[in-house]
Order: sequence, then C-alpha cells, then structure tokens
Amino acid sequence: MPETQPAVLIENEGSVRTIRLNRPEVLNAFNNELLSALGKAVREAEKDRQVRCLVLTGAGRGFSSGQDLADVAARYPNGASDQPIEPIELGRHLREHYHPLLTILRTMEKPVIAAVNGVAAGAGCSLALMCDLRIAAESASFVEAFINVGLVPDSGSTFMLPRLVGFSRAMELAMTGRKVTAVEALQIGLVNQVVPDAQLPEATMKLAKRLAELPPRGIALTKRAINASWAADLATQLEYEAMLQTTAGQTRDHREGVRAFLEKRRPQFTGE
Repeated sequence: MPETQPAVLIENEGSVRTIRLNRPEVLNAFNNELLSALGKAVREAEKDRQVRCLVLTGAGRGFSSGQDLADVAARYPNGASDQPIEPIELGRHLREHYHPLLTILRTMEKPVIAAVNGVAAGAGCSLALMCDLRIAAESASFVEAFINVGLVPDSGSTFMLPRLVGFSRAMELAMTGRKVTAVEALQIGLVNQVVPDAQLPEATMKLAKRLAELPPRGIALTKRAINASWAADLATQLEYEAMLQTTAGQTRDHREGVRAFLEKRRPQFTGE
C-alpha cells in the first residue's frame, strides 16, 4: 500500500518557513485533517524564533478550492440536500476548525505571505485574504464561491474583502460568486503582485527573505498598529501609534538601523 502523504509539507529556507497544503488531488480542499495539520504548523511557526516570515501555498495546481464539499454531502442521504441525516451546524464547524487558524494568522507577529499558485475559492480564498500579502501566479484565480452553494462568505471573507477592495466591489464578488483572474485581482487591490507561473516560488522567496531581514519587533508592532486601525478612531489610533513607537524606539534594532544609516552600511537586525 502507498504511504499516506502528510496533509501539509513544511520547508525552511533560512528564516523563511513555507507551509504547503498537500491534498493536490482535490485542489487542496479542506477536510478536518488538513485544517488540523495547518493549524498546528502555523502555531509552531508562530512560536519558533528562527522563523521570521511565513509563506502559505498549495501543492499541485491549486492554492485551495475551499471546504471539501464531499464531507458536507456525506451528511445527506445519497448526497441529496433535502433531508439531512443530522442537523448541519456549519457555524460550529467554523468555530472549531477555522476560527482559531484564521485568528492566529491575523494576530501572529510575523509577516505571512500567500503564494497563490492556482484557484483560491471559498474558504481557500478567505485563507489567502487573511494573509498579510498575496503574490499570485498568472494562472491564479479567486472565487467567493459560497453563494454558488447557497451559503454566506465565511472564514473572514466578509471582514477582509471589503477592506481590500471596497464595499461595492466586495458586495459584487460575494453576491455573484464570479471568478476573478490574477490580472483583475491586481487591478482591484486583492493581490500585491502577479508573476508568471514559473516565477512564483522565486518571487515569493525574494519578498519573504526581504521581510525576514527587517527588524522583527518593528514588523510585529506595525502589524499590531494596522490591525488596530480597523476599529479605532483617529485620536485612539494616534495614541496607539505613540505607545508602539516608544516600544520600538527602545529596541536594539532601532539603534542598529540608525547607526547603519549614518555609517552608510546594510543594517543587521537581530530581533532584540
């Protein structure tokens, strides 16, 4: 019998860790095993001081096609949708399996890049949006597919999508469930960069290594500040910036950055 493949593959290159979703036969659709393995891998990356940038991507032809609907259909007799075998409480499934993962991605004090190598649909699209930055291959596409099966965008899509593309465009994409190409995704602000398919690993690693070389505390505090801005008024945000800047100004990396600037050399940030 063939060996069972791990649900995620983990690769390290310097201070950059790549987590690769590994269910390529179903375009990396989420089942409980994949969600559990991904959550564990992300938590480990958050705690590992050697990891200064995290990359999420997919094995094979896709980033992730979202929730594995075969798991959902199995709850109905013969796959039909009229009489469920048991009440389907999708909210509980989200709270138990998705919410902890998505929360840690937004709050972990390290930059997270989604390298979108194919379709990112449904919860797969949400996962990409929850990352700090997105690089897409030219063949990539994004689909808020929930409405196509009578559901509501979840896994953070209703939070992140309007913040990235604006209210009107978010309503359109969520209500129609239409596919967005990589080119359009770049035009509307859904992704930061689009590259030829063959160049995606190289372009992603170039950005990831650049982020990994920057001061970790500065990155962490910057992420805190931008996250906080979504729910703050101006006066609150100004005060929060001042507080974070006091913290940043007391780091050795700040002093190293100033010295390197004055000495006209490349700074060496240590995270202290």
